Amino acid sequence: MERESMEFDVVIVGAGPAGLSTACQLMKLAQEKEQELMVCVVEKGSEVGAHILSGAVFEPRALNELFPDWKEKGAPLNTAVTGDDIYLFNGEESAVKLPGFGVPKTMHNEGNYIVSMGNVCRWLAEQAEQLGVEIFPGFPAHDIIYNDDGSVGGVITGDMGLDAEGNQKDSFMPGMELKAKYTVFAEGCRGHLGKELIAKFALDADKSPQHYGLGFKEIWDIDPAKHQEGLVVHSAGWPLEKDTTGGGYLYHAENNQVFVGLIVDLNYSNPHLSPFDEFQRYKHHPKIAQYLEGGKRVSYGARAMAKGGFNSLPKMTMPGAVLVGCDAGTINFAKIKGNHTAMKSGMLAAESIFEALAAGDEGAKDLTSFTEKYQNSWLYDELYNTRNFGPAMHKFGTFLGGAYNTIDQNFFGGKLPFNFKDESLDHEQLKLAKDVPVINYPKPDNKLSFDKLSSVFLSNTNHEEEQPCHLKLADSSIPISVNLTKYNEPAQRYCPAGVYEVESTPEGDKFVINSQNCVHCKTCDIKDPSQNITWVTPEGTGGPNYPNM
Repeated sequence: MERESMEFDVVIVGAGPAGLSTACQLMKLAQEKEQELMVCVVEKGSEVGAHILSGAVFEPRALNELFPDWKEKGAPLNTAVTGDDIYLFNGEESAVKLPGFGVPKTMHNEGNYIVSMGNVCRWLAEQAEQLGVEIFPGFPAHDIIYNDDGSVGGVITGDMGLDAEGNQKDSFMPGMELKAKYTVFAEGCRGHLGKELIAKFALDADKSPQHYGLGFKEIWDIDPAKHQEGLVVHSAGWPLEKDTTGGGYLYHAENNQVFVGLIVDLNYSNPHLSPFDEFQRYKHHPKIAQYLEGGKRVSYGARAMAKGGFNSLPKMTMPGAVLVGCDAGTINFAKIKGNHTAMKSGMLAAESIFEALAAGDEGAKDLTSFTEKYQNSWLYDELYNTRNFGPAMHKFGTFLGGAYNTIDQNFFGGKLPFNFKDESLDHEQLKLAKDVPVINYPKPDNKLSFDKLSSVFLSNTNHEEEQPCHLKLADSSIPISVNLTKYNEPAQRYCPAGVYEVESTPEGDKFVINSQNCVHCKTCDIKDPSQNITWVTPEGTGGPNYPNM
């Protein structure tokens, strides 16, 4: 197919904190050295921030380096953390508040801010554009351009105007080739191009498998009398029981709003478990309900997160390209934070790319200087010193794993001479449905708990209906012949948006994909026990439209 082509020095895939920090740092360096650079960012969301979902308690360390004058520039960091409450929920009614010395210091949030990362990214995009970056929202990077020598040479944006069978409609517009000397992949967790690159270049050789959690978030308007601006609440334990790990949060943001959510680790074993329904149960705990009762839910979203940490971090460079942020897995789960680490990884990538281009590099090299910069940075130290956090939780459970991490972080700074590894694969952990108890979840009360479809409505999710399905089955028979038989088809429950259903028909059971509902969380790509589902980008602007998540 004939495609229009544009050439840039650097193409960045994804306008999240990692991609935008890469762009800003590149252009700042170019201005300092009075060198011209052509940098473009492509973003699959309808606007910058539309697909950003994060808790978020934000550590400003990387932002302080990127824009030391961020306050003067109006960065939307308006709510400083004023207190940390950390609980162990040991039942649906009971809780124990943990004293400060009993909590890993990585969980302390003095000096941090409660923010909407969607709005922080919108602000970062403004800074990038003022520096001369071109940003193209609504243009998903669908394919990778490989040069004749196998190096990465850019990306191709998705075709628009195809019908469900892939035929061209009257409105058809072919995607564009965006060629670059260097391409930075900052798609977020389980980016489909990052997944392709990790496999093609064996970037995860000799690394532990990546591990994932599914994070939920709702925004609530609450009674001003109950609002405590700046208060951060975290919890562990109930409703997640036995071998299911994760944790909950409630952050008091500005304007009498709270952000409430639950993270469910995707290595759980009971195929009857529904992460969405666990989150709905969570809001009924008295320590959470006390703030929400009488309030109004105004937003909902869900997103997978890479939580393997240091042991699972792949090699981040390959000829012509760099993986940054959650596309690589730079989140520090010991802090439940990944925005500052994603930003720093992008800034380091920018420094390496700029140095190469300033020296006359024509591109397509493997930027070994990035690895050196990373290993000499606070990013490396932070991830290394928390390397055992996730494996300890998986190995010893919430209570004993938490105790180990408290000792390791508070008394030894993460330098205990142990290296725990978790070599399991999240999608292989499901037990047979017949061997584990069925979980009967209570019906939503439509006051604190709700159903999936009304929740998806609040995410403003929309896709052009007449387009190829972006949830690809390698074998269309597997959901019924294998997954339903063995696991009661867990896609019906692990998907937080009601995308997957098993429908009984006179001809037999039928697997239905409601791709219109997809909030782009990527859980199906991760948790499907047969690894039969591949998530790819839909037509441009498709997906959620989060206003201030």
